[in-house]
Order: sequence, then structure tokens, then C-alpha cells
Amino acid sequence: MKQFINAKEDMVTEAIDGTIAASGGTLTRLDGYPHIRVVVRADWDKSKVALVTGGGSGHEPAHAGFIGKGMLTAAVCGDVFASPSADAVLAGILAVTGHSGCLLIVKNYTGDRLNFGLAAERARAFGHKVSMVIVDDDIALPDLPQARGLAGTLFVHKIAGAMAENGADLDACTLTAERVIDASRSIGMSLDTCTVPESPKENRIPHGMAELGLGIHGEAGIEQVASNGAADAISKVTDRLVATMSEGPHAVLINNLGAASVLEMSILTHSLLSGEITDQIKFIVGPAALMTALDMHGFSVSVMALSKGDDTLLSQSTTAPAWPGCNPVVATPVLPLPDGLSPVRVPASAHEPTKAFLTKCCEQLIASKDDLNALDAKSGDGDTGSTLATAARALIDAMDSLPLADHTQLYRAIGLELSQTMGGSSGVLLAIFFAAAGDASSSGKPMREALQAGLDRMRQIGGANPGDRTMVDALLPALEALKSGTKPAALAARKGAQYTATLTTAKAGRATYLSAEQLEGHIDPGAEAVARLFEFLAE
Repeated sequence: MKQFINAKEDMVTEAIDGTIAASGGTLTRLDGYPHIRVVVRADWDKSKVALVTGGGSGHEPAHAGFIGKGMLTAAVCGDVFASPSADAVLAGILAVTGHSGCLLIVKNYTGDRLNFGLAAERARAFGHKVSMVIVDDDIALPDLPQARGLAGTLFVHKIAGAMAENGADLDACTLTAERVIDASRSIGMSLDTCTVPESPKENRIPHGMAELGLGIHGEAGIEQVASNGAADAISKVTDRLVATMSEGPHAVLINNLGAASVLEMSILTHSLLSGEITDQIKFIVGPAALMTALDMHGFSVSVMALSKGDDTLLSQSTTAPAWPGCNPVVATPVLPLPDGLSPVRVPASAHEPTKAFLTKCCEQLIASKDDLNALDAKSGDGDTGSTLATAARALIDAMDSLPLADHTQLYRAIGLELSQTMGGSSGVLLAIFFAAAGDASSSGKPMREALQAGLDRMRQIGGANPGDRTMVDALLPALEALKSGTKPAALAARKGAQYTATLTTAKAGRATYLSAEQLEGHIDPGAEAVARLFEFLAE
């Protein structure tokens, strides 16, 4: 089983009960399980307009996550990607509707329209005031007579919910909801399809491709496009949005469709707020998982043209646990570094042979990126090559600002550059290595001895020794052999790197968490990088 469920027939009810149990007493449900699954505000007194929504499950936290003061009153839950019955919807209406009436907020899918519509008619027959709005914010299929309802629905929940909380009557809430619907546009993109419980996964999106304009029930998108990173994905999405957007300020909602990481969503947000529609975006909701499609590895962007007062309603407080808040978009505030941490840079000096040598060393590391990542994937987190390549590119970019003609200062400058551009413990250790080498050089030691002093300091602070399965296994014998020339140093480095493949225990780095079977036969990537550099020097 690839999902943490018990039985398909019980998963919606168990999910509802889990949500209610964790709500701190703010949520309750109607009786009638498993046929009637309605989650309700526990503190609801029917004094104001009730907001009821729902639909198929699988979009969590929608819809129950948005129940609370200032948003929804009740959510009617169907099976995964299936509309709830008219009886269930009617039960929800009758449970929460008082003299102020009830507003049904329905996404534009046939099952939802029919079941919520029939329930509304039956509730009116009981004498209740009920109105219904249909959300159709999807712009992926402009020629579709009835556009789908997507994450733009949440704008309706929040603004109409705030109005109801403020005491607006049913007509005012309905008219506002309709205006928000008219002002909202949404489109999504995904790298993979979702996994419907106990159903075979449809692998229709090839590697290196993404699907644009897909629905929230696993429906195919309007087209498959090349996947070229976050900025390109946002560009393809906003190209569609901008063609439908009006002039003036907008709010934007960036939604995780289920399986995108927090890191990915933050990068997508950065790309969105520095892209084509930046100047029109005044407020942002998210990034967050708001209306998901189970575990779909994708995102959607919803925009809403702002009318007077919408910003206040979007920002009004709510107790709904899944609402992430609405924040104004501001320029990134940057504070200066504390005193003593601003780098003191030595004046640059030119020396073409040194520049050419360092550049070629950096290019060697860049060219080895994929091989080193592949080695690291067997004993670490697969990023050694990328980390070294990033540092190498940064060093190339900074080359003209380095004191190339003063090797004593150059060691220190390289250490400073690596400490700022190279992540993880490797960056710290190499910064220590070059800083100590610079200190030794300033006291008159020649290059090999200065580098040896750097290694000694790095070992002292980092704790790595020969046989610990680190770059030390290649670097130490290489520096010792360097007194006889670069070719003996290269041979010694290679022998040291090969030696790490025989070691079945590691005493430093992430490899310490791995078993002997996982380590045996694989060269340490740091040692391999050292060996390749010395082999390059020996050419």
C-alpha cells in the first residue's frame, strides 16, 4: 500500500473524525454516518447568514479546514472526487440555517450543481431562505461553456464569510460572492498525476514534461509542455492569466496541489512576485496547500481583481485553521550585517597565469558535477557535485575581485568566498583550510607546507582522520607526495580515493548513517573530487 489509509470505504469518515478531534472543540459533525458527512461550526447559533459548501473529498484542507468564524459554517463531504448526495447537502442546510438564510457556494461540476441545487429547492420548500452561487474560475478551457471551479473558490469563502460575520444580509452576501466569482481567474500546472486510493496511477505525464491547465480531480490538462524550472512554469501560467486579467490591483492565491514541497512553493512564489504580473499584485494568500488534488505534484495560481474594501475583507481575522492569511506584497526588506561580519576584502590584483590556473580548476569541478552527485547519491544526499560546482561558478564570477598577484592574501580570499557561497559543512571546512593556509603562507611557508598547515587545521576542527572515509583520505597523501611533483601527488590522491571504496564505516558526514553494505565499493565523493583535481594538475 502506497498510502496511509486503512480501508477505502472508511477513509473519508476517519479523516473527518481526525479533523474534528484535532480542532480543539471548534468543529462537530452531524449524525448519519456514513451517508451524511457534514462538518459544522460547534459554536454556530444561526444568528447570521450561514455559508455552506462542499463537494468531493481529496481536496483537503478544503473544505472543512475553512470552517470557522469569518469563513464557512458547514462543509458537506462526498467520497473522494465525488459529489455528496442531495440528502447530505439538505441536512447541512437545515442544521445551520436560521432566519438570516443560507448561501451555498458550489464549484462548477455537474454532480455538485445538481445535488446542491436540488437540496436548495427542498430547503426552500421548508421555508428557508437559500441562495446559491456557482464558482467557475478556471481559464484553461476558454471555449468551455461551463468552466470548472478551482482554488479561486477560496476568495469567495473568505470575502462572503467576512461579510456574513459582519452582519450583512443574504442578498448582500450573494451579490458580493457573485462579484468575486466574476473577478477571479485560476489555472494550474503539474509534473505528475495524483494517486486515487486503491486505483492504478495514471502515468500520462512523461519525464521532463508538465501538464498545463489540469483540473483538481486528476483530469488531463489542456496541453503538455516542457518542464524547465519554476520561473518557466510561472511564466507559462501567467501568460494565460494575464490575457484574462483586468486593469488595476489584484490579490493572488498560490496553491499547492498536494505534493509540491514547501521549498518548491517558496521558489514558485518568488518567481510569481518577480514576473509578468508583479505590478498588479497587491496582496497574496499562501503559498499553501489550500485546495489540493490528493498528492498531485503541482500548483495553481488564482487572481482576483480587487474592488473597494476587498483587501479589508480578505485580511479580516478568521478562526478557520487552514486559512493562511492575506498579506500585502512588499519589497524584500534587507538589514545590514552586524558589525564585524561584513567581509573585509583585500584590494584586487591581476595575475593572468593564476587566473587561468584557478579558472581551469573550477571548470574541472563544474565538469565533474554529475559524476560526483551520482557517487554522493550512494553514500549521502546526492549533492556534492552540485555544491562544489556552485562554489566553482561563484569563484569564477569573483575572479577579477581577488588578489591574484598576492598568493598569501589569495588563500584567505578564496576561503572567504567559499564560506559565503558553498553550503554545508564542506564550505566551512574548506574555508578553514584556505584561511589556515593563508596564515601559514604569511609566516613564510612555501605553497605545499602552507596547504599542509591548512589541512592540519581542517582536521583539527573537523575531526576527520585518514580512514574515516572523507576527502582527507585523498588530500593528505597527495600533499605529502607533492614534494616529489604533481604526478606522484595525483597517483597518491587516486590511491587514497580508491581506498575509500574499501571502507565499510564512515566517521564523518551523512555517510555515517549508512550500513556497510551501502558503503562498500563506492568511492567517497569528496575524495574523488580531490583526486580529479590533482589528476588535472598532473596533465
